[in-house]
Amino acid sequence: MLKKGNFKAYIHTYAILLVLVIQVLFFTFTAPPFMQVQNVFNILRSVSIIGIMSVGMTMVIITGGIDLSVGSICGTVGVIVATLMVAGLHPVAAVLLGIASGGIVGFANGFFISTVGVSPLIATLGSMIALRGVAFLITDGIPVFGFTRAFTVLGQGYVGVVPIPVIVMLVIFILGYVLLNKLKLGRYIYGIGSNEEVSHLSGIKVKKVKYTVYIINGVLAAIAGVILLSRLSSGIPRTGEGFEMEVITAVVIGGVSMKGGEGNLPMVLVGVLIMGVLFNGLVMLNVNTHLQRVIQGLVLLLAVTFDCLSQRRKAKAV
Repeated sequence: MLKKGNFKAYIHTYAILLVLVIQVLFFTFTAPPFMQVQNVFNILRSVSIIGIMSVGMTMVIITGGIDLSVGSICGTVGVIVATLMVAGLHPVAAVLLGIASGGIVGFANGFFISTVGVSPLIATLGSMIALRGVAFLITDGIPVFGFTRAFTVLGQGYVGVVPIPVIVMLVIFILGYVLLNKLKLGRYIYGIGSNEEVSHLSGIKVKKVKYTVYIINGVLAAIAGVILLSRLSSGIPRTGEGFEMEVITAVVIGGVSMKGGEGNLPMVLVGVLIMGVLFNGLVMLNVNTHLQRVIQGLVLLLAVTFDCLSQRRKAKAV
């Protein structure tokens, strides 16, 4: 039998699952087509991009940082890869260069944050703005298209009945889970988020870990950009605008503390699904697009408020 304290902890940990179940039940009854198999796969496909980026963002936030540049990395990498393919470069080479460019941006973010000492918010905000400018400079504001149809399989294809982007997302979640829970790097990430000074005194190379985390985040945002490019069949300079807020919202809903040191990927996946189910259901109910943005902002605010209250309660309990 669960003790009172354990029961509260259990409810706190898994309440997010209850929210997802309630959402599904609500939209099932208010929008009957919601539970059709095709729509379920549409939801999974639609959340795959945000899901892939949420893995890297989870690691960043656990260290106590944040990255506002992921949407711009996603869009700019798509433009870069599309431009290279149209210029005649082999798709594989173009994709690898695109992913590498995401890693370079992550390295730059790590440099300004860890070595120079710039606030993660300001450093990545600067990257976000600069990269969006790069995307428009490359394309002159005009979408890039005309590459091989075979490339679209990555974003539009299936393995059996499962969309390829969903498989990629699940594989990345599994790899991220292994990294955070089975490897030393994962313990270092949690340690830095809990107490950076103590981690440094314990011999952990804090700067190196932060560099690694931001590089991983950049690479995952780039992979998301490649998949989105494949899905859209066009490199659009505005692609990915606002993605950073969707990713952060999903991660925080999934229980990752904005103060760092806490969070786990399985619950982040639930947070991603909650966001996907919410917006798919709102579209089916013909809710105004602008109202959807309002709801997204309120959801983020509620999630952060819940996190702050939880942290305050824990502090009192100590």
